[in-house]
Amino acid sequence: QVQLVESGGGLVQAGGSLRLSCAASGTTFEINTVGWYRQAPGKERDSVARITPAYIRTYADSVKGRFTISRDNTKNTVYLQMNALKPEDTAVYYCLLIGLDGQTYWGQGTQVTVSS
Repeated sequence: QVQLVESGGGLVQAGGSLRLSCAASGTTFEINTVGWYRQAPGKERDSVARITPAYIRTYADSVKGRFTISRDNTKNTVYLQMNALKPEDTAVYYCLLIGLDGQTYWGQGTQVTVSS
């Protein structure tokens, strides 16, 4: 059973930084693509960033240059370093893991609120 547990959300002022973490269990983490999505109130869940087993990173245009995704396979953990946060980054952030069979697993979400 794959489980994903996020942490690191919170309230921060515009221009500030936060680092999200997502710890995975029940999977061979190093061979999975992992990433982050976010969902703001009244909006769809959108992709923020992904990192493949080969460390290829992709980002949404809205976060390029501000957010950095990384992974530590020794800790089965994926991180999202968020800098220069804006009020429009306010959302619930979800961790994503794609299994080898193509199944998608989600964490429970962590709230990020950026005040202006």
